[in-house]
Amino acid sequence: MSRPLVAVPTRTYRLLDYATKLGGLGLVAVGLEVGGATLPGLALGACGAALGVSTVFIETTNE
Repeated sequence: MSRPLVAVPTRTYRLLDYATKLGGLGLVAVGLEVGGATLPGLALGACGAALGVSTVFIETTNE
């Protein structure tokens, strides 16, 4: 099995996970406000989705 990209303490992971989920949701909302069918709206939505799932690659440590 490969090594994780980043390992952080559990509390830090939880806070980082909340922040990325809220940030991603915010970008998706802005993309919809700009116009979900326009190129800027689609780009913002895609960036928001990527940010929202970015913590998948982070593992926690028991510190």
